[in-house]
Amino acid sequence: MGLRHAENLRRLVPRAQLVAVADVAPERARQAAVALEIEHSYGSLEAMLECKGLEAVVVATPDKFHASSVKLAAAAGKNVFCEKPMGLTMAEAHEILDSVARSGVRMQIGFMRRYDPAYAAAMKHIEAGDIGVPVIFKSVGRDKDGPPLATYQSNVNGMLFYANSIHDFDLARWLMQDEIAEVHAYTSSMIRPEVTQFGDVVASVVNLKFNEGAIGNIESYAQAAYGYDVRTEIVGSKGSILIGSLSQTSKTLLTVNSISQTTADHFLTTFADAYLAEMRDFVECMLRDDQPRIGGEDGLRALAIAVAAENSYLQGKPIAVSSATPVVVS
Repeated sequence: MGLRHAENLRRLVPRAQLVAVADVAPERARQAAVALEIEHSYGSLEAMLECKGLEAVVVATPDKFHASSVKLAAAAGKNVFCEKPMGLTMAEAHEILDSVARSGVRMQIGFMRRYDPAYAAAMKHIEAGDIGVPVIFKSVGRDKDGPPLATYQSNVNGMLFYANSIHDFDLARWLMQDEIAEVHAYTSSMIRPEVTQFGDVVASVVNLKFNEGAIGNIESYAQAAYGYDVRTEIVGSKGSILIGSLSQTSKTLLTVNSISQTTADHFLTTFADAYLAEMRDFVECMLRDDQPRIGGEDGLRALAIAVAAENSYLQGKPIAVSSATPVVVS
């Protein structure tokens, strides 16, 4: 993910200048710098923050290090783009918001689906009232291949709710134009029970209740095998909007013997345009001295839903999202 952002900034965001990359594996950082034709590479964020001319930082570390990285960058006076989730606990999220506020910098959270052309178009229809009042939110997020067991063993990323479902939690808030009041999570690891020893699951269904009375359902699946599959539907009082399909392209072959489609196989393929658009928008906001469209409050609220979903999974009952959000202490 970090390399994709770096490539976009270097090649496709003309109003930005990529000045440095950092990785805990210095040789990997050096190789990236050579490939991107830039001068500076570092073996740590702390070292990179000393680089002259640096004004903003993109944090694309494993989830466990988002909070510490954002706080370091903010303390150094750098604006920050942080991949989702902004943290793995509500305490971390509040620490990030406090650090960003105290330093007077700005932060954008990487919920790139809001920048996808289809999702953006759907939002315009919803705002225009074309489907009436949104009543039901349904979302499917399925990865093609499950992570290797070493990914779970490393304990550096959040479980399924934080790594996958959090995109759908953000979309639910945004597209329904309402906050989620309660979640009830159901999970399964029947095809890969070994992941449970690391506190994770393979599949989940999270039922939603919204503040204004709407309902919803989010399915996440870590290893669908057939392809990368992301689809969303918003059902309203006057109609419905469906977003996404199985196809990587619009081509479908129909014959007497079969029907075939070319399915997407990776999130970087499906959302290539969205990743570029969000980075361009981040750069433009920084240059205009504006607040980002997707800020810390959005990151906090999506994280609160993920925390509530995990608590529901662990306790086997519905959980109010507000109960997963501690009082802010500044």
